Amino acid sequence: MIVNSISLCYHNKLILAPMVRVGTLPMRLLALDYGADIVYCEELIDLKMLQCKRVVNEVLSTVDFVAPDDRVVFRTCEREQSRVVFQMGTSDAERALAVARLVENDVAGIDVNMGCPKEYSTKGGMGAALLSDPDKIEKILSTLVKGTCRPVTCKIRILPSLEDTLNLVKRIERTGIAAIAVHGRKREERPQHPVSCEVIKAIAETLSIPVIANGGSHDHIQGFLDIEDFRQATAASSVMVARAAMWNPSIFLKEGPQPLEEVMQKYIRYAVQYDNHYTNTKYCLCQMLREQLESPQGRLLHAAQSSREICEAFGLGAFYEETTRELDTRRAKLLARSPEEAEEPAEDTSGVIKMAVKFDRRAYSPQITPKMCLLEWCRREKLAQPVYETVQRPLDRLFCSVVTVAEQKYQSTLWDKSKKLAEQAAAIVCLRSQGLHEGRLGEESPSLHKRKREALDQDPGDLRAQEPSRPGELCKKPFVALASGKESPLEGW
Repeated sequence: MIVNSISLCYHNKLILAPMVRVGTLPMRLLALDYGADIVYCEELIDLKMLQCKRVVNEVLSTVDFVAPDDRVVFRTCEREQSRVVFQMGTSDAERALAVARLVENDVAGIDVNMGCPKEYSTKGGMGAALLSDPDKIEKILSTLVKGTCRPVTCKIRILPSLEDTLNLVKRIERTGIAAIAVHGRKREERPQHPVSCEVIKAIAETLSIPVIANGGSHDHIQGFLDIEDFRQATAASSVMVARAAMWNPSIFLKEGPQPLEEVMQKYIRYAVQYDNHYTNTKYCLCQMLREQLESPQGRLLHAAQSSREICEAFGLGAFYEETTRELDTRRAKLLARSPEEAEEPAEDTSGVIKMAVKFDRRAYSPQITPKMCLLEWCRREKLAQPVYETVQRPLDRLFCSVVTVAEQKYQSTLWDKSKKLAEQAAAIVCLRSQGLHEGRLGEESPSLHKRKREALDQDPGDLRAQEPSRPGELCKKPFVALASGKESPLEGW
């Protein structure tokens, strides 16, 4: 899914707004089906994203950004690639850029949330908290515009005075962003407060970049024709729809909204096909049902404790069984591939020295590990510290690591259950190739200092606690990322 160039146009577009817990892949695909031109993912916090690795999910045909606890933080697919905008929560320009570079090959645009007034966003200086710090806004957006190949946008709320609002948006425009989304309410206002179409209009008439009007669901948007009325009332280039689309994503249809039962069934099908977590599926369906939550079907949904039970509540039990069988079959076929097909990292491994070795803790001194031995040897020989590139195979979650020492790569051909074990195995390959001590019981190198047992749980080859790393020195790459040369920034942040 790597793209060379995507040029996203923000003129005359119908846009699904970023909504926490709602803007996941099934909802975005559903909105595209019903006529949305651009879809935003939910706000994702920079610190969480920087802990993720990019994994190609061959079973689902998706790209997943997976947290250390194996939770999928962001999932996307080829169908939406040219129309999905990644929205992040951030308060730091360098972190924002690191996230943008992590996801830029899989999305069409990058957006910074500067409008959410909720505490989960404003704590740490994110969301609407940024509105009181124009200098930080300018630094974040300028850094992104200069540093990523995707169009950059931001989403704001209006300030207490029109003059201050216009001064802010003019300053934002000068950063070079592609468009600005404006929620026509102040930070402290909520949906029951009227949206300020006049302020959005003043912004649209002041700026030369596209202005995207947002906040019209409560007062203005009940059907498709209302979207255009809201656009004209605000003189905006495009309209971003949030709650009205959450209640019924078919609001983007020119022909008018479809029956809710049909919409929900279509949503459930996407949720099953893309292995959406049942709690998220259930939440989105509850938002659609609204006043029907006390209906018999609503009560069945409320009681559901799995995707299977959700499907059964909506008469899709057979679909669930058929789809899960298909996914299981696909998974089994992928796992049955030959080692040459399934195990090698997706890069040119010519010149890599390989051995079939594993790290067995029982065979090594508690205080000494192969990585420690290798690091000590590199220091004595005045070589750069070893660099480990570790990948995870999505099908069985096993790891393989390649270590580079003095421009030579070393790798164990055996995959292991953790990143640390895989790296130790790679270190063993290097040490054995050089005829060096590796810390096995009975062959301990006398030059190595004794370490406490707690050091076994640390990453002695990384040295992050002692000294800053140079860019690109320490990288944690997902399964296919090695082919692209892209690095997963700020590992362990």
